[in-house]
Formats: sequence, C-alpha cells, structure tokens
Amino acid sequence: MLPKRVPGADSLQFRDVHAVDANTAYLLSIGNGNQSRIYKTTDAGAHWTTQFTNPDSAGFYDCMDFWDAKRGLVIGDALGKSIAILSTVDGGAHWTRVPSASLPAAQPNEGSFAASGTCLVTRPGGHAWIVASNPDHGRVLHTADFGKTWSVDTLPITTRGGVGPQSIGFRDTRHGFALGGGNAAQAGDKFTAVTSDGGRTWTARTSPPLATGVWGGVYVPGATQPTIVAVGPAGAVWSKDEGVTWTLIDSGNYWSVGFASPRAGWAVGTQGRITRLSGF
Repeated sequence: MLPKRVPGADSLQFRDVHAVDANTAYLLSIGNGNQSRIYKTTDAGAHWTTQFTNPDSAGFYDCMDFWDAKRGLVIGDALGKSIAILSTVDGGAHWTRVPSASLPAAQPNEGSFAASGTCLVTRPGGHAWIVASNPDHGRVLHTADFGKTWSVDTLPITTRGGVGPQSIGFRDTRHGFALGGGNAAQAGDKFTAVTSDGGRTWTARTSPPLATGVWGGVYVPGATQPTIVAVGPAGAVWSKDEGVTWTLIDSGNYWSVGFASPRAGWAVGTQGRITRLSGF
C-alpha cells in the first residue's frame, strides 16, 4: 500500500492518531495556534477532512482519545487560568471547549507533553484521565461522566522544567499507571506512580531503567498478567507487576507505543524506526 498524504499538512507535526474501525480514523497535529488541528478520514486514509483548526494563537493541543465513534476528548495546554479541553459528541462534526466552570483551575503554565499521544486515556462508562504539569507539580484530571465534570489529584512524579508526567494508562476503571520523563531527567527522579482506586490516590513505584524516563506507555490488552510496555529516547521496557520491576527490551530511540493484542504491538521512534513487539 502506498503512503497517503494529508493535503495542506506537509508542515505539521502529527502526534496522535485514533482509529474507530478499518475505515475511520482521526489525526491530531500539534503546535502553536493553527498548527494544532484535527483531521478525519472515513475511507481508510484516501481522503482527509479538516474538522478543527485551533483559532487561539496562544493555544497548543497535545493528545486525544475517544470512548466510541461519536464521543471523544482533546487536551491542550492551559490558556491563562483555564484548562483547555475540547469535546465532541458527534464524531468530530463539532468540537467545543469544556466550560472552565466544569474544570479545576489551571496551574501557572500548566500543560501536557505531546510526545506520544498517551497523556489522555478513556475507559468505558464515561471515564477519562489526563496527566498535566508545570515545573512544580504533576497532576491527574479525572472525569466519570464523559467530560461534564472533573476532579484532580497530585502525582508523586518528579517535575521540573522539561520534566514531568508524560503518559497515563488504565486497564479498568480502578487500576492505572502514570509515567514521567524528560530531557532534563536526573538520577533518582521518580517516574512511575500507580493507583488502585481510579486515580483518587497514587503510589510511587520503581522508575524504568531509562536515562530520560518515559515518553509513552500502555497496558497490553489481553495479556495474561497486567503488563505495561513503556518507551523513551533511551529504549523500551516492560513490567508484569505494575511497575515494581522493569525489564529492558532494547535501547533504541522511541517516542510512542501501542498494542492491538499481546501478539501485535508496535513502537515507533526517530529516523523512521518501527519495531514490532509480541509475546506478552
């Protein structure tokens, strides 16, 4: 199959993709102002439609996820004192800002890392979790009603300029992880936290053996034991005990990872690197 191109998007950085089925998918590009856009295809990528172009020159959108073919969310960096979250209930025909009154106040200069498309995750029943931070605090935002209302909790993950929580994942509505990293990572930084109560409380765990921490991580769906695979510029690792121990897979440069099943996973990185992962 020949690669397809998104018309007018040669200068954009695509950082997140969500497939609804074999024909329908969404793309998120990131960047300041109108560089943040959402595209949709309904014919397996033969054609793409622009659904949203960020109208705010100070805006910057980071990650997206969907509950189903109609309902989804996009998280962006804070605009002043307001957290910027977009939602759709009609498959992206309309994207609207979640009202600030429904959200916790933003921290100064708060935002999410847009490296891997895993700073936001949805789960059935209207649950979603988002990791965001500024140099002083890392936080988790949680909704249980499809984004109508939100709660917030602080993460025991190291934050400083360019370092903070990068990725979040849940295997059900109670058990999840948050993983951090950044180019300014230092020895002794805490880059793993887990929860067993849906994100109301978090416990620090062993940091992955990666010099700059984690850019992206996911649970492997269908694994016989709860298994996390995480990647970053210093390599790829996996854990079968919710972050108590980590095993190095390799030391390639990766930015994101995803799985369809224990036998079908892919990690992607710089210079066109795509690594197939299986056997989990």
